[in-house]
Amino acid sequence: MEERVQRLTELANELRVDILAMLVKSQSGHPGGSLSVIDVMTALYFEIAKIKKGDPNWVDRDRVVLSKGHVTPALFSVFAKLEFIEKKELMTFRQLNSRLQGHPDKKCPGVEVATGSLGHGLSMANGMALGLKMDGKPNRVFAILGDGEIQEGQVWEAAMAAAHYKLDNLIAVVDHNRLQIDGWVESVMTVSPVDEKFRAFGWEVLTIDGHDMNQILEAFEYALTIKNRPTVIVAHTVKGKGVSFMENQAKYHGTAPKMDEFKKALEEWNITDFDFSIFE
Repeated sequence: MEERVQRLTELANELRVDILAMLVKSQSGHPGGSLSVIDVMTALYFEIAKIKKGDPNWVDRDRVVLSKGHVTPALFSVFAKLEFIEKKELMTFRQLNSRLQGHPDKKCPGVEVATGSLGHGLSMANGMALGLKMDGKPNRVFAILGDGEIQEGQVWEAAMAAAHYKLDNLIAVVDHNRLQIDGWVESVMTVSPVDEKFRAFGWEVLTIDGHDMNQILEAFEYALTIKNRPTVIVAHTVKGKGVSFMENQAKYHGTAPKMDEFKKALEEWNITDFDFSIFE
């Protein structure tokens, strides 16, 4: 376990560099939520979900729905590592005619559904999970939501439906970083208690530190054993995790870092050999 945890933790930190790099290049996008969810996404894509490197359309793959669709820097950094896209394509993020848009678009290999209009992803994940069950397929569906996103009523309709249809092939993750574009979730529109709400709707509920790779893996692996009901992992995270001046700052929900901020982050990470020629 220790070797696996270390490998995934190091990979997540590498992906944080890619996330900031593409945001610096585009000067547009969402760093805060990308950095908060990347540990969970690293564990999911590189250890838990059945995904084949270099083959985003593999017929036997599990499905991942990024319902909090604005954190595409996290998604595309993962896709580059999985060789769904070339790493150099990351530098086209949010540019005209790029496949790498500010929200997931089916033009990009690996994107299962277009998301970004918040609150819809869990409903689409339900449909996928139900369809797979009806076809007798063993594949699973994972849905990643934000805590601000679950202010949307449709999320709770989907939660009710998932429990009704006993979708035990569905695992949701709530990236509970406590901040949204307008400030603290608790102040804008409280969603607490998240765990008790899902439990009341008939879900298996797990609560973890979303930056502790050991807890993340244990939660996913336990979720895979649950029968006759869907599972949600409430991952307590930090907005902007890994960059001291971004952490717990609503400003960085949708404000891309400048080059000087990127260099400051590299200093914090003790990275001295970054190739700045990628920005040329």
